[in-house]
Amino acid sequence: QVQLVESGGGLVQPGGSLRLSCAASGSVLIFDTMGWFRQAPGKERELVATKTRGGSTNYVDSVKGRFTVSRENAKNTVYLQLNSLKPEDTAVYYCNAGYARSVYWGKGTQVTVSS
Repeated sequence: QVQLVESGGGLVQPGGSLRLSCAASGSVLIFDTMGWFRQAPGKERELVATKTRGGSTNYVDSVKGRFTVSRENAKNTVYLQLNSLKPEDTAVYYCNAGYARSVYWGKGTQVTVSS
């Protein structure tokens, strides 16, 4: 049973930073892709950033230059460094991992950007 557990969310002021972590357990396979999605109240879940096992990254335009996704393949762990946070970044952030046709989700961690 694969489980993804996120940590690192919280309340931060505009312009501040956070680092999210997601550790996978129960899998002996290295995921093809790991990354982050987010869902704000009243909005659909959207891709934030992903990184493949080979190192290719993909970001939603609104976070380019501010967020950085990284991963440790051997540990099946993915991180998201969030800098220059804005109120519109407020959302529940979900860890995502994929291998072949299987997709896994974490339960989410809340990020709130407010003064």
